[in-house]
Amino acid sequence: MMNKKKKIILFLIILIVNLSCKKTEDPIIRDVVINELMPVNSTIAADQNGEYDDWIELFNLSSSTKDISGYYLTDNKSNISKWQIPQGTSISANGYLIIWADKDTTQIGLHANFKLSSLGEEVLFSKPNGTVIDEIIYPGQTLEVSYSRYPNGTGAFRWQNPTFNVINSTSK
Repeated sequence: MMNKKKKIILFLIILIVNLSCKKTEDPIIRDVVINELMPVNSTIAADQNGEYDDWIELFNLSSSTKDISGYYLTDNKSNISKWQIPQGTSISANGYLIIWADKDTTQIGLHANFKLSSLGEEVLFSKPNGTVIDEIIYPGQTLEVSYSRYPNGTGAFRWQNPTFNVINSTSK
Protein backbone atom coordinates (compact mmCIF):
# COMPACT_ATOMS: atom_id res chain seq x y z
CA MET A 1 0.00 0.00 0.00
CA MET A 2 1.27 3.50 -0.88
CA ASN A 3 2.15 5.77 1.92
CA LYS A 4 0.44 9.15 2.28
CA LYS A 5 3.38 11.16 0.87
CA LYS A 6 3.47 9.08 -2.34
CA LYS A 7 -0.29 9.46 -2.81
CA ILE A 8 -0.02 13.25 -2.49
CA ILE A 9 2.86 13.38 -4.99
CA LEU A 10 0.94 11.16 -7.44
CA PHE A 11 -2.15 13.34 -7.04
CA LEU A 12 -0.12 16.50 -7.73
CA ILE A 13 1.50 14.98 -10.82
CA ILE A 14 -1.91 13.96 -12.20
CA LEU A 15 -3.29 17.42 -11.45
CA ILE A 16 -0.37 19.19 -13.17
CA VAL A 17 -0.63 16.95 -16.25
CA ASN A 18 -4.38 17.48 -16.43
CA LEU A 19 -4.13 21.27 -16.14
CA SER A 20 -1.32 21.50 -18.68
CA CYS A 21 -3.33 19.53 -21.27
CA LYS A 22 -6.35 21.82 -21.25
CA LYS A 23 -6.63 24.22 -24.15
CA THR A 24 -7.33 27.82 -23.35
CA GLU A 25 -10.52 29.01 -24.97
CA ASP A 26 -10.38 31.92 -27.39
CA PRO A 27 -11.89 34.80 -25.37
CA ILE A 28 -13.71 36.14 -28.45
CA ILE A 29 -15.84 32.99 -28.55
CA ARG A 30 -17.52 33.74 -25.25
CA ASP A 31 -17.23 37.53 -25.30
CA VAL A 32 -18.50 38.84 -28.66
CA VAL A 33 -21.98 37.91 -29.87
CA ILE A 34 -24.58 38.92 -32.41
CA ASN A 35 -26.91 40.94 -30.21
CA GLU A 36 -29.51 42.45 -32.53
CA LEU A 37 -30.34 42.67 -36.21
CA MET A 38 -32.80 44.65 -38.26
CA PRO A 39 -33.74 43.27 -41.68
CA VAL A 40 -36.05 46.16 -42.57
CA ASN A 41 -35.05 49.66 -41.48
CA SER A 42 -36.83 52.63 -43.01
CA THR A 43 -36.91 55.12 -40.11
CA ILE A 44 -34.99 53.80 -37.08
CA ALA A 45 -31.30 54.49 -37.77
CA ALA A 46 -29.46 56.00 -40.72
CA ASP A 47 -25.87 55.35 -41.71
CA GLN A 48 -23.34 58.17 -42.19
CA ASN A 49 -24.81 58.86 -45.67
CA GLY A 50 -28.36 59.24 -44.36
CA GLU A 51 -29.46 55.86 -45.75
CA TYR A 52 -31.75 53.58 -43.74
CA ASP A 53 -30.18 50.18 -44.33
CA ASP A 54 -30.35 46.75 -42.71
CA TRP A 55 -27.98 46.40 -39.75
CA ILE A 56 -26.36 43.89 -37.44
CA GLU A 57 -25.26 44.78 -33.92
CA LEU A 58 -22.37 42.93 -32.26
CA PHE A 59 -21.94 43.17 -28.48
CA ASN A 60 -18.81 42.69 -26.37
CA LEU A 61 -19.84 41.04 -23.10
CA SER A 62 -16.40 41.46 -21.55
CA SER A 63 -14.75 44.22 -19.57
CA SER A 64 -11.91 44.61 -22.09
CA THR A 65 -11.71 45.81 -25.70
CA LYS A 66 -11.80 42.99 -28.28
CA ASP A 67 -10.09 43.22 -31.67
CA ILE A 68 -12.26 41.48 -34.28
CA SER A 69 -10.10 42.34 -37.30
CA GLY A 70 -10.26 39.56 -39.87
CA TYR A 71 -13.38 37.91 -38.44
CA TYR A 72 -16.33 37.26 -40.74
CA LEU A 73 -20.05 37.93 -41.02
CA THR A 74 -22.25 36.14 -43.51
CA ASP A 75 -25.84 35.38 -44.37
CA ASN A 76 -24.89 32.10 -46.02
CA LYS A 77 -23.57 29.10 -44.06
CA SER A 78 -21.95 27.69 -47.20
CA ASN A 79 -19.93 30.91 -47.60
CA ILE A 80 -18.57 31.61 -44.09
CA SER A 81 -16.02 34.13 -45.39
CA LYS A 82 -18.54 36.24 -47.32
CA TRP A 83 -17.65 39.55 -45.63
CA GLN A 84 -14.45 40.07 -43.66
CA ILE A 85 -14.36 42.62 -40.87
CA PRO A 86 -11.65 45.17 -41.76
CA GLN A 87 -8.29 45.41 -39.99
CA GLY A 88 -8.32 47.82 -37.06
CA THR A 89 -11.90 46.99 -36.03
CA SER A 90 -12.49 46.52 -32.32
CA ILE A 91 -15.36 46.63 -29.87
CA SER A 92 -14.88 48.48 -26.60
CA ALA A 93 -15.56 46.82 -23.26
CA ASN A 94 -19.30 46.19 -22.85
CA GLY A 95 -19.73 48.03 -26.14
CA TYR A 96 -21.65 47.69 -29.37
CA LEU A 97 -20.60 47.68 -33.00
CA ILE A 98 -23.01 48.26 -35.89
CA ILE A 99 -22.39 46.69 -39.28
CA TRP A 100 -24.60 47.94 -42.09
CA ALA A 101 -25.90 45.03 -44.17
CA ASP A 102 -26.53 47.08 -47.29
CA LYS A 103 -24.39 45.48 -50.01
CA ASP A 104 -22.62 48.83 -50.46
CA THR A 105 -18.96 48.19 -49.70
CA THR A 106 -17.93 51.42 -51.47
CA GLN A 107 -19.22 53.50 -48.56
CA ILE A 108 -16.93 54.55 -45.71
CA GLY A 109 -17.37 52.51 -42.53
CA LEU A 110 -18.57 48.98 -41.87
CA HIS A 111 -20.81 48.02 -44.80
CA ALA A 112 -21.18 44.30 -45.47
CA ASN A 113 -21.51 42.91 -48.98
CA PHE A 114 -24.92 41.37 -48.27
CA LYS A 115 -28.40 42.47 -47.19
CA LEU A 116 -30.71 40.83 -44.67
CA SER A 117 -33.92 39.24 -45.93
CA SER A 118 -37.25 40.25 -44.39
CA LEU A 119 -38.40 36.71 -45.22
CA GLY A 120 -35.95 35.32 -42.66
CA GLU A 121 -32.51 33.74 -43.02
CA GLU A 122 -29.32 33.08 -41.08
CA VAL A 123 -26.53 35.37 -39.87
CA LEU A 124 -23.21 33.90 -38.76
CA PHE A 125 -20.20 35.46 -37.02
CA SER A 126 -16.96 33.48 -37.35
CA LYS A 127 -13.26 33.52 -36.57
CA PRO A 128 -10.66 34.05 -39.33
CA ASN A 129 -10.14 30.26 -39.48
CA GLY A 130 -13.87 29.71 -40.22
CA THR A 131 -14.93 28.54 -36.75
CA VAL A 132 -18.47 29.80 -36.15
CA ILE A 133 -18.74 31.86 -32.98
CA ASP A 134 -22.42 32.78 -33.18
CA GLU A 135 -25.23 31.76 -35.51
CA ILE A 136 -28.71 33.27 -35.61
CA ILE A 137 -31.56 31.96 -37.73
CA TYR A 138 -34.40 34.44 -37.76
CA PRO A 139 -37.94 34.09 -39.14
CA GLY A 140 -39.70 36.53 -41.44
CA GLN A 141 -40.65 39.80 -39.79
CA THR A 142 -42.63 43.00 -40.05
CA LEU A 143 -41.39 46.50 -40.75
CA GLU A 144 -39.42 48.42 -38.08
CA VAL A 145 -38.94 45.52 -35.66
CA SER A 146 -35.55 44.12 -34.66
CA TYR A 147 -34.57 40.58 -33.72
CA SER A 148 -32.81 41.03 -30.38
CA ARG A 149 -31.33 39.07 -27.49
CA TYR A 150 -33.03 39.54 -24.17
CA PRO A 151 -31.47 39.77 -21.69
CA ASN A 152 -28.95 41.84 -23.59
CA GLY A 153 -26.03 39.80 -24.94
CA THR A 154 -27.00 36.47 -23.37
CA GLY A 155 -30.69 35.73 -23.79
CA ALA A 156 -32.86 34.20 -26.44
CA PHE A 157 -33.79 36.19 -29.53
CA ARG A 158 -37.21 37.76 -30.00
CA TRP A 159 -38.84 40.46 -32.09
CA GLN A 160 -39.01 43.79 -30.28
CA ASN A 161 -38.72 47.54 -30.71
CA PRO A 162 -35.22 48.30 -32.00
CA THR A 163 -32.54 49.37 -29.53
CA PHE A 164 -29.90 50.51 -32.00
CA ASN A 165 -26.44 50.61 -30.39
CA VAL A 166 -27.78 50.46 -26.80
CA ILE A 167 -28.88 47.82 -24.29
CA ASN A 168 -31.82 45.68 -25.44
CA SER A 169 -34.87 46.67 -23.40
CA THR A 170 -37.94 44.68 -22.41
CA SER A 171 -40.35 46.64 -24.61
CA LYS A 172 -42.02 44.87 -27.52
